[in-house]
Amino acid sequence: MVTRTVPAVLLLLLVTAGCANNASDTGAASAPAPSASASDVVDLPVPSAKTSGPAGEPTGRPNAGGQTITGTVTAGVEPNCLVLTDGTGSHLLIFDDAAMRADAVVGSTVTVSGQSQPGMMSTCQQGVPFVVVSVKKG
Repeated sequence: MVTRTVPAVLLLLLVTAGCANNASDTGAASAPAPSASASDVVDLPVPSAKTSGPAGEPTGRPNAGGQTITGTVTAGVEPNCLVLTDGTGSHLLIFDDAAMRADAVVGSTVTVSGQSQPGMMSTCQQGVPFVVVSVKKG
């Protein structure tokens, strides 16, 4: 009888000890989380499609070694997304200049110059991102 009582008492003590540490059961307010100190904060670089030009000056344009693609502009499946389709596949057109974007009309055939950025994140969810530096109609 004593051997069955000891484990039951130990279990009861563990359960009540766990309840005593739970602030929501007692109605007490929980302690605020510790705030981050200056030594805990790490600044990370922000990714960007923009690169630097001669002498490290930002240009807003892709690196040298760009590409030229000719194809038909279609509307993407997401709003405000333009996709250029050619013989190699689909390319998501990324513009830094609104005037260039206006030249890429849905349904038209255009030639774009720029650089493919396969690692670039996008909400458009289709085509390989292509940062456009020039657009030629027709």
